[in-house]
Amino acid sequence: MITMQTLVIYDISEDKKRGKLRSHLLNYGLARVQYSGLFGDLNHNDRLILIKEVGKFISSEEDSIYVVPLCDRCVRLCRIISNSGITEIREKNVEFVP
Repeated sequence: MITMQTLVIYDISEDKKRGKLRSHLLNYGLARVQYSGLFGDLNHNDRLILIKEVGKFISSEEDSIYVVPLCDRCVRLCRIISNSGITEIREKNVEFVP
């Protein structure tokens, strides 16, 4: 089955639900790239199931979860700017760009 890189970012106000959501996303094989952001390969069916499942972690109007599938070109064009330097995403790994 074809997979697609997927970025999931979330803002969940309740600590307990936020922790459970993070564990749930890690169980899908996603890796943390930020405190409230995970990234990894998901096939279409798993992404649809995930989208249906994550609603149970929303408890207030301020809470939100973004599930963003990224095409190969988008992943290649992605740049991460931080105090550690500028990085790009390649084949599931983050590498530094000189």
